[in-house]
Amino acid sequence: MAVKVIIERRVPKGKDTDLANLMRDMRAKAMFARGYISGETLRAHDDPTLYVVISTWKSLDDWKAWEENPERKAIQTKIDTILAQSAQNRIFDFA
Repeated sequence: MAVKVIIERRVPKGKDTDLANLMRDMRAKAMFARGYISGETLRAHDDPTLYVVISTWKSLDDWKAWEENPERKAIQTKIDTILAQSAQNRIFDFA
């Protein structure tokens, strides 16, 4: 069953370009991952420090495989160094 993964990230002022570049790199790699369907990145209108990434995967196993992918982990490590706080991940099933 397909799942949606929602990741919230808070970035300090002045680091938004760095975050955008890293997230773009991650999405480019995710597009070739098994089970990747789609993804989008949103920035809160009323809080420009809040970014939300929503991705859709064919299965939870596909997402977990991508989450553990060494290329993803390397980019995530770089993202973590610029975030104001740890990213929050939630996985949703289709109802």
